Amino acid sequence: MSPSGAPRRVRAYGGHFLLLAVLTLVTALLITALPRVVDRLTGQGLREHMAAQPVARRDLTYSTEQVVLPRIASRTAAARADELATVEARMPPAVRQVIGERWYAAQTGFSRLTGPTLSADKGLIDLSLRTMTGLPEAATLVDGRWPADGRGAGGAIELALADTVVGPLGIRAGSAFALSILDEKGKPVQSIRVALVGVFRPTDPHGGIWDGLPSMLRLAAPTGDGQPFLSAGYTSEAGFDAAAAAGWAVSYSWRYRVGADRVTAGQLTALIDGLAELERTRPAGLTLTQGVDIALRRFAESLAAARTLLAVIAAGLLATLAGLILLAARLAARRRQTEYALLRARGGATTAVLGRGLAESLLVLPLAAGVGWLLGGLVPGGGAELRWVLLATLLATLVPPLSALTAGRGGGGRTDLVGARSPAVRLTVEVTVLAVAALGAFLVRRRGLTLDGTVDPLLVSVPVLLAVAAALIALRAYPWPLRLLSRVAARARGSVAFLGAARAGRAAATGPLVVVVLSVATAAFCGVVATGIENGRDRAAAAAVPGDVRVDGDRFAPDTTDAFAALPGVRAVTPLLVEAGQRPYADQAGRFAEVGDIRVLLVDGARFAEVADRAGVPVTVPDPLRATGDGTAPLPALVSPALADEFTAAGLADPAGRRPAWLDVQGNRFPVRTAATVDEFALVDRGVTRFVVLPWPALPADALHPLAPTAFLLAGDRVDPAAVARVAVEGQERYQRTGVVVGGERPTQPTVTTRSAVRAELGGSGVNGLLVFGFTMGAAGGAALGLLALAFAVLAGARGRGQVLSRLRTMGLSRRQWRGLLLVELTPLVLVSVLTGAVVGALLPVLLTPVLGLPAFTGGVAVRARFEPGLVAGVLGLAVLALGFAVAVEALNNRRMRLGEVLRLGEES
Repeated sequence: MSPSGAPRRVRAYGGHFLLLAVLTLVTALLITALPRVVDRLTGQGLREHMAAQPVARRDLTYSTEQVVLPRIASRTAAARADELATVEARMPPAVRQVIGERWYAAQTGFSRLTGPTLSADKGLIDLSLRTMTGLPEAATLVDGRWPADGRGAGGAIELALADTVVGPLGIRAGSAFALSILDEKGKPVQSIRVALVGVFRPTDPHGGIWDGLPSMLRLAAPTGDGQPFLSAGYTSEAGFDAAAAAGWAVSYSWRYRVGADRVTAGQLTALIDGLAELERTRPAGLTLTQGVDIALRRFAESLAAARTLLAVIAAGLLATLAGLILLAARLAARRRQTEYALLRARGGATTAVLGRGLAESLLVLPLAAGVGWLLGGLVPGGGAELRWVLLATLLATLVPPLSALTAGRGGGGRTDLVGARSPAVRLTVEVTVLAVAALGAFLVRRRGLTLDGTVDPLLVSVPVLLAVAAALIALRAYPWPLRLLSRVAARARGSVAFLGAARAGRAAATGPLVVVVLSVATAAFCGVVATGIENGRDRAAAAAVPGDVRVDGDRFAPDTTDAFAALPGVRAVTPLLVEAGQRPYADQAGRFAEVGDIRVLLVDGARFAEVADRAGVPVTVPDPLRATGDGTAPLPALVSPALADEFTAAGLADPAGRRPAWLDVQGNRFPVRTAATVDEFALVDRGVTRFVVLPWPALPADALHPLAPTAFLLAGDRVDPAAVARVAVEGQERYQRTGVVVGGERPTQPTVTTRSAVRAELGGSGVNGLLVFGFTMGAAGGAALGLLALAFAVLAGARGRGQVLSRLRTMGLSRRQWRGLLLVELTPLVLVSVLTGAVVGALLPVLLTPVLGLPAFTGGVAVRARFEPGLVAGVLGLAVLALGFAVAVEALNNRRMRLGEVLRLGEES
């Protein structure tokens, strides 16, 4: 009984210890590599997320109001430049660490630029003089020189302009101009001379230095008729000081850009808190403008949900691996049961059995765990902790000796029976597991998801407990129908069905079935959640663009609809009219009702349904939107719940239309009645909770205020977004020329949004790579480990089946009948384990969806967990594969055992 014989015993039972070593290695590899992969993918997703943000959500900008400085002030530009470091030093440490680039700028207010080389056809030009750090290094001179540190000839202030500005203006270096401050009537009240001494071209037009407003690289379009173009020119600090001394209003700004490569997932909480502290600690007299925290909070929310999902998946895989290690140890112990019984019969104590098994484990399993840890360390990333590997190694090392101890105490008798009355210990354990699983599920749903960046142990353990509880219930339930089937088969001809059903009903493979259910549940959970997220993103994209292309802008000419329809590939078009900030009236006279501002949407129901149908978007158009009317009778309206309550409180918009609410839409006053209450509508943003959707009224052709669409929805194949944008711009311009109001403010540039682009944005950034990795790992790993657990289930009863087969073969059982008997016996085990796991995996998302935070991956759209037909086919395919695998394992095992040898091995060996 000396431990010195441990190497010999390890060699003798090399197959068992090899299996235990591989399982331990995989466990250590998973524990080590998973955090590293998560860290790498999280960092990559965070960098991509921040890099994709607009400028306003990447910059921290401190600025002053425009002021006129005393004429005695001097060198103000250089003096305020020193504050670039001072302001940054006052930031919280977490914010300072992520600052990548920084710029200081001092600029004058806009003033009119005139000169002999500026012809009248160029329009009015207003220019701001700006001096800033780093500009000469970020650009290349293409003509002339940079402004000098003093005034030029004749006292003119020297400046340089971008080549993209001087080109449209038709000017060049050497030109002289006057810069004038205008009064309310547009008359110059003060002027200074400026000289264009240089023309530059940016080295990188997309560099952050050029993101300041107004842009120095282009002429900003006028905001309305008779308004000037706007731009900024570069001057030296001396030139800026000269303009300030001449009475020009000046302002200063210090801009800090958060480096996408400097932000790490571990900094998120501290960085968000630091950004919140910036407003409280900003220097007096400065205004802070930033939107960095918005992007970071959104990423943190999605990251918390992704980490929770990964923790649930990893817990399922680790629990499955733990079960497999236990099964492998028990299988090895059962094969050596006679050895342990003989050892106890010769006076071996419990400590001797434990020491014998521990000596064998220490030779193999710690080494396997070390190899797994080393392999996991090769994976790029960080975050892995050695303590969890050591804990797993310790537990795995203790499993074989403990299994040997229980096997040594095993008594005789048959173990292939599930008795009519279970032992009290087993019943107590099963009831306890069921109670703990139910209580855990209740507490998880009540508490919700934690967003502090840590993994919730309760939420992680509940799916494992529920899977184990479901497996125990299945073990209790499935023998009964098989016993009924065996009774029916007893009356039929032949013995194959009867014997197979009888043996299947008496099977007691508790451990393997629990592990199979757990692994399949993990794989099914991944498939159901992944499908739910994909469907949620599809619905989010369809809600934003319930067609193929959506166009938004100001008012368009009515014939723009026909212009869109004439584009290649367009199959259907519908106009939309969106009015935000409308205040309902209590009567036609225009008396305001006690109802706040709302958003009004006018839709041609029939054409909208056609567009959605041709685009393949499942949108339901309620009957009220298909109604026709000219606006004289109350229009049926779809009203949001919050607005419906206010209408009811104000006694307006009743369903019968006896006291309608009145809405002013482009000068037309329409009566409105509530036809239905809807929580959301496809064309209304999810953040809008107060809205009214109306059918497009059929106004007479000579109406005083014809309705002009403000948006369009298109359906078609391979529609060119550039062509759509061109038609949209032309439609707005035609309305400006021929509309009721000519001139005024210039309309905003139309935006063209495709459903495919929205869908790609939802699924192509942030933590999406983390999700893909987690779902792939869970589905593939769960299926593979499930097949391995099924092999253990087959091998657990292989000796008994071999004995029965040997006896039946001596009685004349053919090979064909043996295969049929094997199928009848194994099919219930496979189907019960796989289908139970699939059902559990499908129900887990339904139970846990409210607390997993899945809407963070779908743009706020609720995720509906459903078992899709494709997943059903996958489960059935897995069941067939598992059955074939089980038969192959049994056949391979039987080939290794000869008939006579099996008969001599006794009842249980």
